[in-house]
Amino acid sequence: MRFLAPLFMAFVAGITAAGSLTACGQKSDQQAEAAADTGAATFVVPLAVRGTALVARESGDTMVLTGPSLGWHTNWGRFYNDSTLRALRTDWKATITRAAIGAHDSGDCIGGYDTDSAKAVGLAMAAIDGAIANDMYVICDWHSHHNTKENAKKFFATIAGHYGNTPNIIYEIWNEPLEVSWDEVKEYASEVIDVIRADAPDAVVIVGTPSWDQDVDVAALSPLDKPDVLYALHYYAATHKDWNREKADTAIARGLPLIVSESGGMLHTGDGPVDTESWQAWMDWADRNRISVLMWDIADKDETCSMLVPTASDFGTSWSEADLKDWGKTARRTSIERNTKFNPEK
Repeated sequence: MRFLAPLFMAFVAGITAAGSLTACGQKSDQQAEAAADTGAATFVVPLAVRGTALVARESGDTMVLTGPSLGWHTNWGRFYNDSTLRALRTDWKATITRAAIGAHDSGDCIGGYDTDSAKAVGLAMAAIDGAIANDMYVICDWHSHHNTKENAKKFFATIAGHYGNTPNIIYEIWNEPLEVSWDEVKEYASEVIDVIRADAPDAVVIVGTPSWDQDVDVAALSPLDKPDVLYALHYYAATHKDWNREKADTAIARGLPLIVSESGGMLHTGDGPVDTESWQAWMDWADRNRISVLMWDIADKDETCSMLVPTASDFGTSWSEADLKDWGKTARRTSIERNTKFNPEK
């Protein structure tokens, strides 16, 4: 493991002693051994990107994954645990989740990687380990709005160095670039991908696109010359409507593989009523194009997009219907319906 300060090593040692972290460098082998012992097949397989599709690397079958994203680790780290991941996998039928690791302060989300790297890495590993234990995929998301390339390289070197080619992990290297040029994003992405693939050569990587992940059509004019890359499209249905789908359709027509690594039914601010008609239009579009979708977010903030009420337990297996806000119920229903449709035996 590289770039590990003594503080982080002490932090990890403490968690490991408490039994919250597991040694996952050989986790893919452990999964195979466990499957052989029990006779059960695992859902998670190594992934690749071919054409515009996310696929199972060996079979070439298109993989359509759906689930909720965890909230910023800075404020909602209490949900980064095995119990929550188990509830998402079993009760929500989620095949994927997302660990939103805050790179820097943003609004009321304070204490990101730049001020407490040990906490950030520890919670990322807790979410990844929970996903591995529950046979689901997890996006390790560098939740940044700014170009924080050097810290991103340190963070991903640590994660990839620890987990290697563990197939559960998809790397999202810049959550939402703001109004920056695509050339800047490409330069950033090229360097960070090289860091990840030094230890995880087969990793699928998600690259953000300019203007809060709206300008996928611009990225499609000059994509990265690297394999196994998906490009992020984010939408909030009450704000982003036909014009945004048209940009996405243009990108797909140009051959750009997309993933919706963050979405919501409300305004882009995360608040306001859910636009059910627009949300359904987006789901129909995602189904037609067989695109994976993550929904924002497992959190308890006083806003529409936070899926839980403040009294919800830290541990997802203790949640009841009363712990879900209306958007949480919609997200859970969407996760169940899409995963039943695209992964009926999983």
